[in-house]
This record gives sequence, C-alpha cells and structure tokens, in this order.
Amino acid sequence: MEFIKKLTEWVIEKEEEAAKQCAIGLDTIEKQLEFLKEKKIELQKRCDKNLKELEELEKRVEKIKSIELLRCKK
Repeated sequence: MEFIKKLTEWVIEKEEEAAKQCAIGLDTIEKQLEFLKEKKIELQKRCDKNLKELEELEKRVEKIKSIELLRCKK
C-alpha cells in the first residue's frame, strides 16, 4: 500500500510540473477529477454500509448487555 501511495504522489507531482508548463490538457485533468469523484462516492457508500452494519452489531450487543444486567440483578 505504501508503494502505491508513493507512486501516486510521484505521478501527481509530475502532472503538476507538466501543468505548470502547459504540457497537460485540461480534458485530461477533467477526466482525472471525474474519476476521483466517482471513487470518492464509491468509498463513501462502502463506508456508510460498513458503519450501518457496525451500528446494528452494537445495538445487538447492547441488547445482550441489558439482558445480562437484568438477569444478574435477580
């Protein structure tokens, strides 16, 4: 994972340099932005789904805890 991060950072730096020299097309940048926005949306959906699942599990464990507390009081 660290390798991919470094590689991505390197590519972005090279594209920044190319943009400063007007050597990269605006359409290329727009395509990259659109791709990143799509990936961001996908990631947000996955995170939301995982958080919902965790919340459901938390509710179930809280319920189990309540049941156990009631049993132990008697």
